Amino acid sequence: MPDYFEAMRDIHFPKSNPVLLDAERRLKFEEFFLVQLTLIRHYHRNKQQNDGYVFETIGAAFNHFFEERLPFTLTTAQKKVLKEIRQDLKSGSQMNRLLQGDVGSGKTIVALMAMLMAIDNGFQACLMAPTEILAQQHFDSLSVLIGTKMNIRIGFLSGSVKGKSRQELLRLTTYGEIHILVGTHALIEEGVRFKSLGLAIIDEQHRFGVAQRAKLWEKGKEFHPHILIMTATPIPRTLHMTLYGDLDVSVIDELPPGRKPIKTMHKTEYHRPELTIFIKKQITLGKQVYIVFPLIEESETLDLEDLNRGYERLLIDFAPPNFQISVVHGRMKQEEKDFEMNRFKDGVTQIMVATTVIEVGVDVPNASVMVIENSERFGLSQLHQLRGRVGRGADQSYCILMSSFKLTHEAKERLQTMVSTNDGFEIAEVDLRLRGPGSLQGTQQSGLPVFKLANIIRDNDILKTSREIAKRIIDKDPQLQQDYHQSLRSYLEKYHNERQDWSNIS
Repeated sequence: MPDYFEAMRDIHFPKSNPVLLDAERRLKFEEFFLVQLTLIRHYHRNKQQNDGYVFETIGAAFNHFFEERLPFTLTTAQKKVLKEIRQDLKSGSQMNRLLQGDVGSGKTIVALMAMLMAIDNGFQACLMAPTEILAQQHFDSLSVLIGTKMNIRIGFLSGSVKGKSRQELLRLTTYGEIHILVGTHALIEEGVRFKSLGLAIIDEQHRFGVAQRAKLWEKGKEFHPHILIMTATPIPRTLHMTLYGDLDVSVIDELPPGRKPIKTMHKTEYHRPELTIFIKKQITLGKQVYIVFPLIEESETLDLEDLNRGYERLLIDFAPPNFQISVVHGRMKQEEKDFEMNRFKDGVTQIMVATTVIEVGVDVPNASVMVIENSERFGLSQLHQLRGRVGRGADQSYCILMSSFKLTHEAKERLQTMVSTNDGFEIAEVDLRLRGPGSLQGTQQSGLPVFKLANIIRDNDILKTSREIAKRIIDKDPQLQQDYHQSLRSYLEKYHNERQDWSNIS
C-alpha cells in the first residue's frame, strides 16, 4: 500500500485510475483498521478487567427443566448458543453477549436456561423488555415453562404494579425470595434492589436508552451481573463488525422443529375480493387474522382515518355476530389495548385490526394470517417483524402484502425480497443496502462510527480484511507494547479517547 502522504497526494492528484484506486483503498483500510483495532483491543481489555461471578454448577433447577419440562428438543443452534453462554458464565469474566435470532427461533428457552444456571449457583436473574405487553408475555411464557413443581418464584414489575403488591414484590426481591424478576424499565428504578443479581437479560435493547441500560449494570453487588442482550432484529454481519465488534455474538439461525415457513404473497387492490374469500375460509377453519395498517409518523390523524376506513370496510364483509373484530392503535389507553389484545388472544375475536403496535409483543399461536395494508409504506425490517407475528404454531401460515399499483423501484425490491425469503439475515442485508447504515433503527444511538471515505456496504471486503489483521495484531500483542507498535499505540490512544465507549453499557 502507498504510505499516508502518497495516498493523500494521489487521491487529490492521481496520475492514473489504478493509482487513484490504490490511494482510496489505502485510506479506507486505515479508517476501518483503526476502528477494528480499537474494538478488538477493548474486547480483550474487558475480558481481562471485568471480573464476573463464576457459575460453576449445573444443578437441580437446570437438570430438572431439561429432563422434565422442556417442551421440545433443542435445535443444534440453540445447543451451540447455550454452550457459548455456559463457557462465559464459568470463565470468571463478565459475560457481555448479544443473542440474535429471528422471531420464533426459540430465544426465550435459551434465556430461561441461562437464568436457571444463575439460580443453580445461588443468584437471581432479571429480564427487561421495552413494553408492558412484551414483558407480560415473557412473564406468562416463563411461568408456563417453569410450572409449579420447580420451586422457582417469578415476579412481574411494571409501572402498573402499584401499592401493597408492589411493596411486597420489592421486599421479596430484596431478600432473594424472587428468583426471576421480569419487567419493563421499572426494573432500573432506585427502589428495586436484588439480594444477588447474577444475570440481566435485555430484550430488544435498541429500544432502551444507553443510560437506562447502564442503570441495570449497577444492580449487581460485588461484580456487575452477566449481561445477555436479545434481539429479533437481525443485524447484518457488516454492521456487526462496526457496531458490536467488542461484544460476543451468538446466532440462532434455525427454527424449532415442526415450524413451517410462512408463505408470503404480494397482492394489489385488484385481488381484494379474492383476499376476503381467503380470510373467511381461514376463519371457518378456526384460524385468526391480523390486519395491519401503517403508522404515519407525521399524521396520527391520517393514520387513524386509514385504520377506521379499513375497519368500516371490514364490517361490511365480516359483519357481526358471525365475525368479531378487535381494534388496537396508538391513541388508545393501555388498559383498552390490553383488553382488545386479550380478547383476540382468548379467541373471542377472529380478526385484529391494528397499527404497528403489534410489531413486537403479541404471541397468538392460533393466528395464521397476517395482512399488511399499504405494505409499500413499511421498511423491510418492520415487514419482517410483522410477518413474525404469525407462523408460531404448527399449521401453515400466510403473510399477504397489499399495495397500490404504482410502486417505486425500491418498494418493488422490498416487497419482492419479502416474497422470496423468510431469512431475517438476508432481509437485513438488503435493508442495509437499500437504506444505508446511518438510518438503520437504533444505530445512531449505538455510536456507529462516521467514516469519511469508507462505506461498510460497498467496502465490505476491506472491512473484513482490516478486522482480520487487527485481530491478528491484538492476539499477538494485546497491549501494543512491542517497539514496532509504539506509533500505532499512541495514535490509537488519541483516537480511542474521542470514541464513545458504548460496549460497557450494552
